[in-house]
Amino acid sequence: MRHLRISVFIILFLATGFCSFAQVEFEADTIPVQQPEKEHSPRKATIYSAVLPGLGQIYNKKYWKVPLIYGGFIGFGYAINWNNNYYVLYKQAYSDIVDDDPNTNSFKDLAIEGSWDWDNSSQVSQFTTRLNNAKNSARRYRDLMIIASAAFYALNIIDATVDAHFFNFDIGDDLTFNWTPGPMYCSGKALPGINIQIRF
Repeated sequence: MRHLRISVFIILFLATGFCSFAQVEFEADTIPVQQPEKEHSPRKATIYSAVLPGLGQIYNKKYWKVPLIYGGFIGFGYAINWNNNYYVLYKQAYSDIVDDDPNTNSFKDLAIEGSWDWDNSSQVSQFTTRLNNAKNSARRYRDLMIIASAAFYALNIIDATVDAHFFNFDIGDDLTFNWTPGPMYCSGKALPGINIQIRF
């Protein structure tokens, strides 16, 4: 009986020892490998926003900016179309009033009925000047809206690029602001001043 207990003890000891050895070997073989962090590319954000406005903002995960971008483009498109329609209208009326053809009189549709005497040359001249000014103003505002929409397009690209540069920027609690007295150099002379350092 005593031999049986010793045999069982030795068997259990060896089995436990081998199990622990196998466990150590298993853990040594499964060292976790860290995946390299995917780099956020400002170049990609710039290209995406240049190809399709708002796509760079989606790449930067700033989804809330996309409706603002397309709302801006819709607003600029409406303003361009509105001013262009008036420009075409005033241009046609102006060309009708300055030509010698009595059948072309679209300018009369723009005048309040009874307020202008078309046989009075001074009133016709005054109305012609007003039409010319209105035509030039509509063209100027249309061109300004085109320039503004091009600037808005460039701003969309700049915004995506800057956001991409700051995508992995560490915003931690370790912000320090130190100021100490220190010399300032002007024309080779040391003057008293304050040295300010901001670390973030």
